[in-house]
Amino acid sequence: MELKTKIQAEDNKQEILITREFDLPLELLFKAYTEAGLVEQWMGTKVLKLENQQHGGYQFETLNPKGDIVFRANGTIHEFIPNQRITRTFQMENTPFPVQLEFLEFEGLTDGTSKITIKTIYKSVEYRDQILKLPFAQGLNSAHNRLQEIFSNSDH
Repeated sequence: MELKTKIQAEDNKQEILITREFDLPLELLFKAYTEAGLVEQWMGTKVLKLENQQHGGYQFETLNPKGDIVFRANGTIHEFIPNQRITRTFQMENTPFPVQLEFLEFEGLTDGTSKITIKTIYKSVEYRDQILKLPFAQGLNSAHNRLQEIFSNSDH
């Protein structure tokens, strides 16, 4: 089955480009990325902090059934333009991976469809290639599928 979330990674580059089109209005797609309760629903992680403003911070955490932390990530928001763009750092805690830089661009295609483009820049080609070996593409595609389902079936 083809993944709807596309990930482009050119050889010998420190970046990836992620694109996904949604059957959602632009405002709803942007809300899905910026309202803590909504982020938790589709990402399947707890939002500990989400300050949607320049110099704001964020932190996400996922626990296993025993209550142990299995994933924690944080970053700083450098640019926040509603319904257009978020520029932020992203760092997975307790991993060897250094901080990465993410450029999230939101685009309305029609009244009821929109697109997100995420350009992620890594410290090195080697780190980027290590990230790509993780079940990253499938996980992101599944999360985006949940985002589409949740918002298609609700009145947010």
